[in-house]
Amino acid sequence: MSVKSDVLTMLEKQRGSYFSGEQLAEQLNVSRAAVWKAVGALKKEGYEILAAPNRGYCLPMDSDVLSEEGIRNYLPQECQSMHIEVYRETTSTNTLAKRAANEGASAPAVYVAAMQTAGKGRRGRSFVSVPGGNICMSFLLKPALAAGDAVFITTAACVAVHRAIRKVTGIICDIKWVNDLYYQGKKVCGILTEAVTDCETGIVDCVIPGIGVNFNIAPEQFPEELREIAGALYAGDKRIPVTRSQLAAEIITQMLQILKELKERSFLKEYKEHSMLLGKQIWIYSGEEPEAALAVDVDENGGLVVELLDGRRRVLSTGEVTVRAAV
Repeated sequence: MSVKSDVLTMLEKQRGSYFSGEQLAEQLNVSRAAVWKAVGALKKEGYEILAAPNRGYCLPMDSDVLSEEGIRNYLPQECQSMHIEVYRETTSTNTLAKRAANEGASAPAVYVAAMQTAGKGRRGRSFVSVPGGNICMSFLLKPALAAGDAVFITTAACVAVHRAIRKVTGIICDIKWVNDLYYQGKKVCGILTEAVTDCETGIVDCVIPGIGVNFNIAPEQFPEELREIAGALYAGDKRIPVTRSQLAAEIITQMLQILKELKERSFLKEYKEHSMLLGKQIWIYSGEEPEAALAVDVDENGGLVVELLDGRRRVLSTGEVTVRAAV
């Protein structure tokens, strides 16, 4: 690790506390000049590091820059070996994960970015990225799954993120089949899962769930055409009780935990409990014209069970649905 990374790790572990340059230099076995240079480099990267005479350096509690050091500070011991890469800006974290997979990278691994310039959602939609407001992350996973079972990863990822948000922020989101989280009636998280399958064996080589969370974004920061449907966990607040690194760490922790539940499918109960669709009249968008139906259940494969107007039942494994407005 570099001196800059070592200094940041120490400041992250003791947010709100001051370290003198002498203390940092002694503990890291470097010169005070090296510490001073490292702090200067961190400030240039956007870190708000306080400096006070006779006290030293301090990373404020409300400083919110995504970093590997910040994320690792909140990971439990059993997750510390996770390969983590953090970027200030990238085209797409899914692209990073796919490139790593093609180069033979080991799994599990996670690729995190504060900004995406070419992030995509389902059906080719763009993912809106706001400076300082998002968490963009993609996991490279290599579970021993048949191709038909890979659909569970999206459902499982929804529950993992739901658990993480609830644990870290206290916010309880609604789940919209198949891959979105909503808060106060607006979308705050989208998940796009891509899989690479061995055509001969039918076994999934790797699965890449991409997760985009709107963390702290004021309504006016969204494009005008999205303001009625897009929201964030925090609405541009200046001071909030948690950081993006803290939530990213909890998402990693919950994702690794939920992978252990795939065979038992125990997370489906939680998925259904927080569904915003079940029992609601919906529109199904799978053809030229939307089709009316009632959302009845989520089956053991993660498919949405719907009842059509003629009473027939159907299971959706893909597609787009919305809640029908009351007439």
